[in-house]
Order: sequence, then structure tokens, then C-alpha cells
Amino acid sequence: MGGSEATLTSSSLWLATNPSKRWAELFFLFYTPFWLTLCLGIVVPYKLYESFTELEYLLLGLVSAVPSFLIPMLVVGKADKSMSLKDRYWLKASLWIILFSYVGNYFWTHYFFTVLGASYTFPSWRMNNVPHTTFLLTHVCFLFYHVASNMTLRRLRHSIADLPEKVQWVTEAAWILALAYFIAYLETIAISNFPYYQFVDRESMYKVGSLFYAIYFIVSFPMFLRIDEKPGNPWDLPRVAVDALGAAMLVTIILDLWRIFLGPIVPVPDTKQCLEAGLPWFPGHTSEK
Repeated sequence: MGGSEATLTSSSLWLATNPSKRWAELFFLFYTPFWLTLCLGIVVPYKLYESFTELEYLLLGLVSAVPSFLIPMLVVGKADKSMSLKDRYWLKASLWIILFSYVGNYFWTHYFFTVLGASYTFPSWRMNNVPHTTFLLTHVCFLFYHVASNMTLRRLRHSIADLPEKVQWVTEAAWILALAYFIAYLETIAISNFPYYQFVDRESMYKVGSLFYAIYFIVSFPMFLRIDEKPGNPWDLPRVAVDALGAAMLVTIILDLWRIFLGPIVPVPDTKQCLEAGLPWFPGHTSEK
């Protein structure tokens, strides 16, 4: 009993006190190896993508993302059985990530074109010149990143709870910056063997571009954690949606300030540069290849 109690106490420092949130975080965590193995353990190492058409790429995205919705609906966690669907944390988390990652793909990918010199060259059906597959894969990627962030931030807050408030704030901010950069850098390295997502200068992308990408998570990690985190303060779906869109707007502002004041990190073709005032997806600021 003593050992079990100690284990539970130790685990609770990482896991949410809200049972619905705890179940969902563990589900998203354990679901990650499925799509990760499919994409980076099978498709990329065996170069199956060489024979992929638009349809195969779309199917890859669907097979990776759709089960993250279907499984929680069919295999209902014990904590969720007494709750209506709209009150279950997995749905709230999914909605937040859907909105945030949709904005990221539809709008922010163009900053990767105009600031980082990136381009997609694989065959795909597109929306706003962004492959549909990336919309789907981003969803499961971001779910994993944000669950990992939730757990580490929760554990960190327990560890520094006795420190002065300002020290707590600085420590947490430093951790968010470090984790955001680490995840951005790790993702860039992880997909380096896929030849159809290209950069003008990979070395610059790894070092500086990862910081640019980390801006997404510097904003999103602390905001996402807030959903159903405080006991007795459940969020409803409208609040989740507004919060996700607010986070997306803040990221958009910061990215555009980088574009305007710092500009591209590598030389990119004039047709892709976007140094004037305004946003890179407006007419006259396109990044079509």
C-alpha cells in the first residue's frame, strides 16, 4: 500500500487532477507511437512516399489523425461515462488544437515560405497553397507536444511552489522557451530525411528557424494548459474556441513583427520575399512556387 500510495503521489505531480483531463492526456500520449511509427518508422525510412500520389498523402494524414477522434468516442474513459460529450476534456483539447493548428497551417506556413525559405514539393491537394496532409498531421503532432508540455509544466510548478512568485514566473518562462525551442528543433531534425520538404539553408533553419517556429509554442503551451486545469472551473466549448483563436492571433502578431523587423533568415527569391507592410498572404505577397 505504501509503495502504491507513493507511486500515485509521484504520478499526480505530472498528471492532471481532473479525471477526464488525466484520461485524455494519457490517451493522446499513448496514441502518439501509432502515427509516429507509421510516418517516421515506415513511410519515411522505406521511402514509400516515392510512389505516393495526392490520394496516398491524403490517406496518410487521415489514417494518422482520424483515430484520435474516433477512439475516445468509441472507447469512453471511466471518468467520461457520466459526462456529456461536450464536457469531456479530449473534445475540448481537440477543438483547441484544431483551431490553433488550422490557423498555423493556413496562415503561418506562408511565413515559412517568406521568412525561412521553406517549400513543399510533394504532390498534394492544397488549401491556400498548403498541403491538406500537413493540416491533418499537424493536429496529432500538436496534441502530443501540448500534452507533453502540460505534464512538464505541472511537474515544474509543484517543484517551485515554495519559491518567490517572481522566481517562479522566470523559471516557468525559461522552461517554456527551452521546451518550445527543443520541440521545434527536434521536429526539424526528425523530418530531415523527407526530401520533399525543403529549405534554402538547413543549417540556418535548424538554429534560427527553430526559434521562429518555437514562437508558436511559447504562446500556446501556457495557454493550452489552462483548459480544465483548476478544480471547479470547467471550460465550455465556446471558451475553448475563443482561447485558441486568441492564442493564434498573438502568434500571428509576433511572427509578422519578425517578418517586418528582422526579415528572412536566408536569401529567398524576390517572388517569395515579403518585406513590405502587410501580411504575406495578401495579394502581391504570394509564395506560390
